[in-house]
Amino acid sequence: MRNIIFSYCRVMMPLISAFILIFASCKPEYLTTDGKTWGTYYHIVYSCESLLDDSIKSELLAIDNEFSLFNPNSTVSLINSGNSDRVGERFITVFEMCRLVNGYSQGEYDPTVGPVANLWGFGKKEIKTCPGQMEIDSALACVGLRECAITSDNRIVKKSAGTTFDFSSIAKGFGIDCIAAMMERNGCNNYMIEIGGEIAAKGVSPKGLPWRIQVDSPASGLGHDVLDIVELGPEYEALASSGNYRNFINLGDTLYGHTISPLTGYPVKGTLLSVTIKTGSCAMADALATACMASGSWNAAEAVIRKSGVDALVVEGDSLGKFNVIRKGM
Repeated sequence: MRNIIFSYCRVMMPLISAFILIFASCKPEYLTTDGKTWGTYYHIVYSCESLLDDSIKSELLAIDNEFSLFNPNSTVSLINSGNSDRVGERFITVFEMCRLVNGYSQGEYDPTVGPVANLWGFGKKEIKTCPGQMEIDSALACVGLRECAITSDNRIVKKSAGTTFDFSSIAKGFGIDCIAAMMERNGCNNYMIEIGGEIAAKGVSPKGLPWRIQVDSPASGLGHDVLDIVELGPEYEALASSGNYRNFINLGDTLYGHTISPLTGYPVKGTLLSVTIKTGSCAMADALATACMASGSWNAAEAVIRKSGVDALVVEGDSLGKFNVIRKGM
């Protein structure tokens, strides 16, 4: 659960636990497929006359070839290295979604924040001390999605040569949407797709009921204590979470959360512990959950939720370790 910067090389503990509730009693007419992708795992349950495993793997590979930072020949890797400026329709779709969420969040959500996040140890390179202000200022000069554009002939224009893109805060959700679209093209209307804790579902579960998804509580730490049970279906609905309490780094005996502000260059110090978004696009749920966490406070997150018109489950904490659960539409 997806994250402004999530490292593909880290296998994250998801904040949503779909498998606990849906796997126990799959009837024969429902098929399941599991595997590893993008540094995490996927679990898919579906009802279809055809076996779709090969088509699912094809969609996963297509997303990897487009957005994986650990595939040197992916579109985003070639753009980041300056070896290409050509983009396709899927890249354009994700880019425009990111610009929309960037606007909702007043710039706090920005997939070009990578150079700064790397300074704080949330990339491929490990660090032992906090970066200095001059380093941060230099990295911030490369950050700015609004100063990037895509031309009419599908070429990307970056803010600077040092600008890089990391779409890991939206790519899992977008991949789920792509798999769902493929399934529906094949006449499948009852399915649940989970990748790394991001989930979308349509129709009914093997029990003939709505898909029931567990959202974990921040109080559980690395465990899976229940915060809420959310039902998805029968229409296509998606659920994505983002939280700081399972991904942090220790520098100088201080813990820093993984969400980095693209405006200040520092880890966000806020009261939010986790945000779960429910809406009709997993890509948007993925990005909006990150945007809310990046906002730092409930008031700022509420503005993002209101502008985007989504349902949300927000957990806010205080210095005494107490939790406040805020619901918007769930």
